[in-house]
Amino acid sequence: MNKKVNILFLGGAKRVSLAEKFIGLSKETNSEINVLSYELNDEVPIGFVAKVVIGLKWNDEKLYDHLKETIKTYEINIVIPFLDTATLIAAKLRTIISNDIFIPVSELELSELFFNKIKANEWCIKNNIPVPNDITTYPLIAKPITGSASKGLVIIQNNEQLDKLENKGNFLIQKFIKGKEFSVDIYVSPNSKEIISMVVRERLETQGGESIKSITVKDANLISFCEDIINKSKLIGPLTLQVLKENESGKLYFMEINPRFGGAVLNSIEAGANSPLYLINDYLGIKNERNDNWQNNLLMIRRFTEYYKLCK
Repeated sequence: MNKKVNILFLGGAKRVSLAEKFIGLSKETNSEINVLSYELNDEVPIGFVAKVVIGLKWNDEKLYDHLKETIKTYEINIVIPFLDTATLIAAKLRTIISNDIFIPVSELELSELFFNKIKANEWCIKNNIPVPNDITTYPLIAKPITGSASKGLVIIQNNEQLDKLENKGNFLIQKFIKGKEFSVDIYVSPNSKEIISMVVRERLETQGGESIKSITVKDANLISFCEDIINKSKLIGPLTLQVLKENESGKLYFMEINPRFGGAVLNSIEAGANSPLYLINDYLGIKNERNDNWQNNLLMIRRFTEYYKLCK
């Protein structure tokens, strides 16, 4: 008899393709894989491929009790977050719930560190990881400390603009680097703590801070740079690391790490780094082997699609 595996997405409203990837692993893993998603309402795209569980807001004082009730009611085996706040919720949930539930996220303290840009910047300096901290010449870039998806970024061209920047303490200010941006999709096994896959993607076009056009790139120097960061960080599970390569010098700079699946991870999965399979294997107790045999120069172009639902 196939083992039933119920996966709860936290805030996976738009992650239809990734849900389909998980569900599609049923035959390969000899399991019956079902996806549910914890949302504020059922008018979300993922409802067309998964069951929507109506949940509470992330700041609701009853959230953890409701999540525990949801996990029990729907016999959830795996919990996967898809938003920054949801990742912190999942990390805390892991400390207050049965060990039988597989939550492949890093410890809460680590997740909080990398969601705070100033703390992450200080961590990089301490660990000899290059960051664009030379702020003696313009232009500069001001990044909200806990911002995401490129929201709230401010380009500063001179002293006057810097002086007029409100609430400076809420920003990380760095040198503005002209260069290529790369996202690196990584899976670190929570069981073995080993890097299982690491795929570099050049971000060719973005919308709302998320890559809608990217191409896989086998760059040994860039991969080595990222491996050093991940090994020092002790992060686990699915991760997304962003790196900047300066146009003139070719120097690499750390931008940020999101300790969760990135929005454009489908590019890496399609290239051959099947992180959903690695995650399911870890839950089932099947050892994953390192996979560097992913396809180079695989271009992904994303599009919108439409779903229709007759409402009462």
